[in-house]
Amino acid sequence: MDEVDIIFAGGGVAACVAAGRLAQAAPNLKILIIEQGKNNLNDPTVVNPALFLAHLIPGSRTTLFYRSRPSGYVGGREILIPAGGTLGGGSSINLSMYTRAQAADYDNWRTPGWTANDMIPLCNKVESYHAESLKVDTSKHGSHGPVKISSGGFRSECESSILQTIGQAGMAELNDVNDFDTTNGFMRIPRYVSPDGKRQDAAHCYVHPLLQQESPRPDIHVLCDSMVLRVLFDRDVSPPRAIGVEIKESTPAAACSPRIIRAKKFVVVSSGALGSPQILERSGVGSSAILEKLGIDTVSDLSGVGENYQDHHLLLSSYATSLPAEETLESIARGNKNIEEAIASKDPQLGWNGIDVAGKLRPRIEEAEELGREFYDLWQKDWAPHPQKPMIIMNFIHGYVGNPADVAPSQQHLTIGCISLYPYSRGRIHVADTTGRYDFDSGFLSHKADVKKQVWAYKLARSLARKLPFFNGEVAASHPEYPNGSAAAANLPGESVDKPIVYSSADDEAIETWVRKTVGTTWHSLGTCAMKPRGEGGVVDASLSVYGTRALKVADLSIAPENIGANVGNTAFAIGEKAALIMARELGLE
Repeated sequence: MDEVDIIFAGGGVAACVAAGRLAQAAPNLKILIIEQGKNNLNDPTVVNPALFLAHLIPGSRTTLFYRSRPSGYVGGREILIPAGGTLGGGSSINLSMYTRAQAADYDNWRTPGWTANDMIPLCNKVESYHAESLKVDTSKHGSHGPVKISSGGFRSECESSILQTIGQAGMAELNDVNDFDTTNGFMRIPRYVSPDGKRQDAAHCYVHPLLQQESPRPDIHVLCDSMVLRVLFDRDVSPPRAIGVEIKESTPAAACSPRIIRAKKFVVVSSGALGSPQILERSGVGSSAILEKLGIDTVSDLSGVGENYQDHHLLLSSYATSLPAEETLESIARGNKNIEEAIASKDPQLGWNGIDVAGKLRPRIEEAEELGREFYDLWQKDWAPHPQKPMIIMNFIHGYVGNPADVAPSQQHLTIGCISLYPYSRGRIHVADTTGRYDFDSGFLSHKADVKKQVWAYKLARSLARKLPFFNGEVAASHPEYPNGSAAAANLPGESVDKPIVYSSADDEAIETWVRKTVGTTWHSLGTCAMKPRGEGGVVDASLSVYGTRALKVADLSIAPENIGANVGNTAFAIGEKAALIMARELGLE
């Protein structure tokens, strides 16, 4: 097709949500989603949550791998950031972990129309929440949305013993850390999985049902394996108006020339926090100083494009256990389970993501003091006045996350993931030319406070793991290299763990070095096309319109001006719902 009403340049979460809602509201509206990756329809590695590791295999056709420049802040390493490279974006390939932002996070965006009072109803509109406990206040959740939230039909037998251990350590089991306010404890965490064990990704929930609908069929279309090179503008009007896109096939064997598709009403850039700023810059929207060096004519001079990059930093520590094989995902990860047979027999473990218990946590005042004066001053400013603000998400992952060569193939493991929230560190991404190359600085751990957060979280995770009844030693490869003779050295199977560890200053230095050498991504990229005033480095306004242009919007996590205290998938869904409302209003739709 050569012309449509609305083009979504990228087929991630927000694009699928917004396109699906608009198509339902106005079936005659011609909508096109252009996705760089493949179609995810009924892909077994997508619809079965337990197979998510398949998307991290080198050469994966469902994942884009963004590589940062090397940085001394992370031990001279490059940081590899996976991002959704298939229809449905990250919701098609992630761990399906369900957490929601704190209400204060949306208020902190300081944007009219995007406050907690505006966004919480949209978060609820997304979901049909299947509560497993009568203690959950279901009025804080949605009941009629397209995305089903449940356990997926599988939970490990050791879930209760993990929570019992947490309670004995003086930490709370909470009813619901996803009610927008509660924090500082653990819960039996649900997932973006239907009760019958199927992943609830944005494409399968919002788009595929419309594409398969026979009558009346909305005028919505999907073009996969196609990359948006740039947005086209009518520059004879002021401000310049987006009128279409230039695309090319993105499959490895493609050798076709670029072609143009026009948009009569809107072009919506929706390729994620690492993809959207590149499309804008190739289109002439960005810092004129950067664009001029590349010979790109400036359409709108916006210095904030590609800046303000944020992620949640992830630290993993692993432990040997006495758990049976059916209590972890290692039989799948190691290839011991016949996946075809498991799918045919509807093995309930395929609906599992390996995470049954997770929590939102924050340190006590005395623990903040122990992390040093600089960190304590930040804690007093940014956490002490806000008791609903977590610092860490901690989750218990049933399996080993690391190099398989580091562990015995018959051993079962537990990995504890510590996700550092509200990072002070900032990065940036900019195009390096007009063909698709980029220059990416992740900014990871460029602020020392982000290291201190992980030091606190690691010590807590380690102390909890050693108290578990099925603990059977530590995987030395996933722990710091402590000084010779240190009492904090990693415990091997059979060694006593009765006494709490006392860490020396040399041990703390070893932990900080290890954090820098091993910290990774949570896939929670955001912030690079921030929604804030233009004079403050903003790229879009409250209506998601790109400053200095007409009919051009951005709708994905890149518009988030500040971070949130949760996995970001739920916020991506809510941004899509909000984008649909904004465009419907501007189009005069109900």
